[in-house]
Amino acid sequence: MVKILITGAHGQLGKELVRKLHHSHSIISLGKEELDITNQDQAGNVIWHYKPHYIIHTAAFTSVEQCEVDRKKAFEVNALGAGIVAKAAEKVDARIFYISTDYVFDGKKHSPYTVEDNPNPLSIYGMSKLLGERLVQLSNNASIIRTSWLFGHDGSNFVKTMLKLAKVGKEVKVVNDQIGCPTYVSDLAETILQLLDKKNGIYHVCNTGYCSWFTFAQTIFEEAGFDLKLAKPVTTKEYGAICPRPPYSVMEQNSLVKQGIKPLRHWKKALNEFMRKELNQ
Repeated sequence: MVKILITGAHGQLGKELVRKLHHSHSIISLGKEELDITNQDQAGNVIWHYKPHYIIHTAAFTSVEQCEVDRKKAFEVNALGAGIVAKAAEKVDARIFYISTDYVFDGKKHSPYTVEDNPNPLSIYGMSKLLGERLVQLSNNASIIRTSWLFGHDGSNFVKTMLKLAKVGKEVKVVNDQIGCPTYVSDLAETILQLLDKKNGIYHVCNTGYCSWFTFAQTIFEEAGFDLKLAKPVTTKEYGAICPRPPYSVMEQNSLVKQGIKPLRHWKKALNEFMRKELNQ
């Protein structure tokens, strides 16, 4: 049976992958307690012990604000850690998939980013993930999967936060001048599975369509039957976050199409399914 090792298995994507794969594959799901990706010897020994055929590397330091504060940790986890896992993967002849981000782009483009576009990150998070991409690509059997604005049923995310605030009738300020692609973790996980037997490369995997965070929030409220007036639009400057974010990070999915994989469904359809499942629990 094909063995797949998932790093960061307790995160929202890691958990979703485990759920989808455990019926059909032999799954090794490791959180940071079992696999310290920043420790070369320990990570090498663990991966050598399991000798997986594939590694899906979802482990990351994803708090973009915290990355600006703790830069050392950002680069240790997102860049050096990824390089360590990729090196260990090579030693056991495993294929590695590195989960990256739209934050590798500066957002100055006004049409969807392709895999041929040059990255130019604005933030420490984006820089650390881009360096992670480069280190993973030194391996001869690696693919990069860039995704964006994730929401799923495990852990915290934007959709869950909006629902929580709306339930208590709390007015929420939401940025209206950052445009991107919300992505349902379930759809992302399905597409990663389809990529397992495709050729190595960089892939953009996100739900189709795009919106601002404010439009996203309003759509969430509408789906859940909350008052749309609870969401108040603000500019990035007014919001005042530490981490610089790309104002436009829409990504197109031609690299998937070239491999015979259908682009993901529209984010509104994905959100509708997510909400039905979430609200019926």
